[in-house]
Amino acid sequence: MASPFSHTPPVRSILQPKPNPPRTLLALRDSYRGWSDSSGCGSCSAAVGSLRAAASYVSIRSGAAKLCCQRRVGERGLLQGRAGVVKCATTEEIEAEKSTIEKDVKQRMEKTIETLRSKFNSVRTGRANPAMLDKVEVEYYGSPVSLKSIAQISTPEASSLLVQPYDKSSLKAIEKAIVSSDLGMTPNNDGEVIRLSLPQLTTERRKELSKVVAKQAEEGKVALRNIRRDALKAYEKLEKEKKLSEDNVKDLSSDLQKLTDGYMKKIDTIYKQKEKELLTV
Repeated sequence: MASPFSHTPPVRSILQPKPNPPRTLLALRDSYRGWSDSSGCGSCSAAVGSLRAAASYVSIRSGAAKLCCQRRVGERGLLQGRAGVVKCATTEEIEAEKSTIEKDVKQRMEKTIETLRSKFNSVRTGRANPAMLDKVEVEYYGSPVSLKSIAQISTPEASSLLVQPYDKSSLKAIEKAIVSSDLGMTPNNDGEVIRLSLPQLTTERRKELSKVVAKQAEEGKVALRNIRRDALKAYEKLEKEKKLSEDNVKDLSSDLQKLTDGYMKKIDTIYKQKEKELLTV
């Protein structure tokens, strides 16, 4: 009868170590030894140190070893080679920084358009507009406040404004503020409300005001160019940090130029509309 242990391999073959164990070219830090790469990465070759990040991968070359790491969204690791520890920027981190820059650009450009509209509204035309008094500040209980915050402003007629304060004791202060402004209007205070009549604009005055709004429009365009410049610097910084490639920056710069051109057209549109109002008798 065959022995029950006939198929049991010798003890030596179980305990004998494998010959020529592979050399360890890369060591993970203790806190990352449990991490596994499911992307199929595994090619190594000699190269000099560099780091390049794109939309879907990060390539790291450290000292004598090159590691091509396919990173899925959310995966992150510390890789340690002979040259030291290098941190991989994830796709999420890169996209977050790009999104922050784009959001800031749009907010600042929208604010530029709003500011320009406010300036245009404060320039008087042939028709009365409550926004003409937006810049008037009144000394109210020792503090400067905007006129529209302490009074109701309406246009009972096309060429007149009616100012009705919430506190009648502020009538004199409001009257003084209007006289001190550059509106060129004389307030009529009857003890209850203040009425303002718009004098007819002369042709020369209309042309002067047209030059004023043209200058304001150009200032708005300069502000847009400055916003674009700041965004380009931010993209270049990400490129220097190896978070964006040169092609990424070119694409983002192209999109940024298109966005800027769109806001430039908005300025041209509202400027032409304001100029038409000024020159229409």
